[in-house]
Amino acid sequence: MIRMSKSKKGDKGYSFNDPASLEKLYDTYAPRLLSLCFRYCGRIEDAEDVLHDGFIKIIKKIDTFHERNGGSLEGWMKKIMVNTALNFLRDHANEKRTVDIDPIYDRINISEEDESPFEELTGKIDQKSVMDMICELPSGYRTVFNLYVFESYSHKEIGKELRISENTSKSQLSKARVLLKKKINELLIKQED
Repeated sequence: MIRMSKSKKGDKGYSFNDPASLEKLYDTYAPRLLSLCFRYCGRIEDAEDVLHDGFIKIIKKIDTFHERNGGSLEGWMKKIMVNTALNFLRDHANEKRTVDIDPIYDRINISEEDESPFEELTGKIDQKSVMDMICELPSGYRTVFNLYVFESYSHKEIGKELRISENTSKSQLSKARVLLKKKINELLIKQED
């Protein structure tokens, strides 16, 4: 259990008073948060940078954390990591490692029929393979997919966060699903051989 004590500021929140508690916080949550960062960044080196920057923010802001309405410390930290990852993607949008929209993928024709079996397919392969496929998506598709599927953002919230229209968010989510379905089908065919 992470040892926390009341801040000297009284009801201001919690404060970690010793390095051992900070180390325990990191050891407890870093693996899960690194996985979250990796889903957004697509490269382990970038995910590690985001994790580092996010933990600095967490440590600086730990006194502001309050358990409200069933909110948890882990949920609060995840929110900080998602925001840190989004800032990282914005800051590195012009670098070759993050491409917002791939013109080839934009020409994919998407229909409702293409989307429906996606959920059924993901249950047929292991979680690591699915996560690897998510990380291989173009940056824009991956970001929208992560925000919608894992963080439960609405398309309106995604649009506001990424400064895109709701329709662009919907389109990128659909295209991400089509690409994932294609990759999953290819893997299933390989496994049958």
